[in-house]
Amino acid sequence: MNFKNFREYLSWLYFQYLLITGIYVLEPWEKSIFNSVLFSAIAMVVYTSYVFIPIHMRLALEFFHEIFGGQPESTMTL
Repeated sequence: MNFKNFREYLSWLYFQYLLITGIYVLEPWEKSIFNSVLFSAIAMVVYTSYVFIPIHMRLALEFFHEIFGGQPESTMTL
């Protein structure tokens, strides 16, 4: 892909973002506050997903393993 085409594509994506969110009508300082809040919220969701989803997946797998045919620990041989 050509660098100019890629730059135009990113410019088009940014323009679409401005149109979809409606922030093209805001003043520059309002845009920066809106973008800061939006990207902070997205960063918090990504971080929380990265930290907590593996823990919950492990607990869910252990739970369902015990329900659906997990061998009880008392009958396990060492």
